Amino acid sequence: MTDFLNFLRDQIRQVRDIENTAHDLLHNAADDAGYREAMHRKAELLANLSANAAPFLDTLSLERRPMIEHKLDMFSQSAKRSLDIGSVFYMSALLYPDDHKPGEPNTLETWLAELERTK
Repeated sequence: MTDFLNFLRDQIRQVRDIENTAHDLLHNAADDAGYREAMHRKAELLANLSANAAPFLDTLSLERRPMIEHKLDMFSQSAKRSLDIGSVFYMSALLYPDDHKPGEPNTLETWLAELERTK
């Protein structure tokens, strides 16, 4: 489980780095194209989340693995839809529910915290 949690932490860090870069590009550099590219990178990272996590799933218990695989698939499928649609707004909203408030953790961070509490 530790390897999977470390993988998830790294993915969260990458998403956060991409989002920070995107925010800077949009608000400080007025670079709409750069912002779109950053959101595309975020969506691609999340679209590949399930596939990239696969090597870390063998160490999970048989009772937890199906739920974790399902959750990873949900994140990946949502990101793939955003890429298929090509909506930068949809890509930027990935991981954030409609009622999300600035400073609150995103859904991937919340899930990691739940996994850490129950490991």
